[in-house]
Amino acid sequence: MRTSLAAVALAFTAVVSSAQPAPAPTAAPRAPSPASPARPAPPSRAAAPSGVPPVTVLKAARLFDGRSDRVIENGVVIIEDSRIRDVGSNLPIPPDATALDLGDATILAGFIDSHTHVTDEATDNWLADFYEGLRRPVPEKAIIATAYARKVLEAGFTTVRDLGSSDSIDVGLRNAINRGLVPGPRILASRGAIGATGGHCDQTGFPEGTFGADWGPEKGIIHGAAEARQAVRLDVKYGADVIKTCASGGVLSLGDDVSAPQLSDEELVALVDEAHRLGKKTAAHAHGDLAARAAVQAGIDSIEHGSFLTDQTLALMKSKGTYLVPTLMAGEWTGGKAEKFPPQIAVKARAALAARSDMFKRALKSGVRIAFGTDSGVSPHGLNAQEFKLMVDLGMSPAAALRSAGPAAADLLGLGDRIGTLEKGKDADIIAVAGDPLKNIQATERVFFVMKGGRILRYSAR
Repeated sequence: MRTSLAAVALAFTAVVSSAQPAPAPTAAPRAPSPASPARPAPPSRAAAPSGVPPVTVLKAARLFDGRSDRVIENGVVIIEDSRIRDVGSNLPIPPDATALDLGDATILAGFIDSHTHVTDEATDNWLADFYEGLRRPVPEKAIIATAYARKVLEAGFTTVRDLGSSDSIDVGLRNAINRGLVPGPRILASRGAIGATGGHCDQTGFPEGTFGADWGPEKGIIHGAAEARQAVRLDVKYGADVIKTCASGGVLSLGDDVSAPQLSDEELVALVDEAHRLGKKTAAHAHGDLAARAAVQAGIDSIEHGSFLTDQTLALMKSKGTYLVPTLMAGEWTGGKAEKFPPQIAVKARAALAARSDMFKRALKSGVRIAFGTDSGVSPHGLNAQEFKLMVDLGMSPAAALRSAGPAAADLLGLGDRIGTLEKGKDADIIAVAGDPLKNIQATERVFFVMKGGRILRYSAR
């Protein structure tokens, strides 16, 4: 059934009254320290004189700027309008500023998740998920997606790269967030994903004709290099910020081999070349080693998952500057919960989980670039920060793990000049966590303050 643009617009605007972001702060006394028995709402700031941008100051016991391996004691960030004016230790507070003392906490740049599916979410009942997915109309899916986006934002993730949606819901959600209609992270959307007939990006495991005619480039299913280019062009035409392809089989698809290559070299080269020609970065879903290697040789910007990567392919990735986005949480919520899936999925989930930890350890030793990504949507939204502990448990230092969700992810997304670190001139995407994440990485799971673009969107009691 084709849904009208008016219906989709109505779906997003219907939630405006109940899901508006917190208002910009105005003049109020300085907030009490976290030791106080109750925490106030975000402070209000009086209107600044005409032509003078408002100034907010955040103070905390510690600050991690994302540029080193240590925290800065007595951290201070000065925000002017939507950007960072200054950052450092014990900076003087401008007389016209509204100051907020966050107490025994660590201030960080807003986290970046390089691999999400924020328009959907799996539960522990695979069959029910499949059934409900068929029954829900697009406007309902769009409204539900706004709730997922809010969870991700409130978990401290102010930017995400969303790698696979349906019906352009991710594009609509991105636009609604950018217009201030609903709260959520900055979204780089891919729309769908581009792949082969019968592959991970296709609908497999069902009799011919179950879902109508087989898909073509308009739905991301390609046959040859020319159709690869056409699929990229269509994605860009309809709002994609990034191009995703399925280079290998997948875990959650019913009818393919998880590690088998699914696109020809010619198709991959055409896809990457066309995306780069149009100014878009590319991401390849690739559990399998041969598929990942072919994608890297074609010039792909990142390999997603990489469960079965060999040292040879990791070395090639390092030499070409290709990022690995390991999505360790996906393994926990598939292979770690394999009993909830049909047998043909469960066996693949267990195999990918068994391989991914060794792969990640070898990736660390190889020096390949690693960007933070969770595959959130496979796991519940809002739990994204649990990826940090998985990375640290497998040998990554806490500081490196934090940087993977900061400057590394920002560079991968092409936003390194705007976000990812606390530096003068960058967007005021700022969060605070209770405690010190360099001493206990699970402090990242205790976000209580979120600012995006200079606006306070979460400030909760601890």
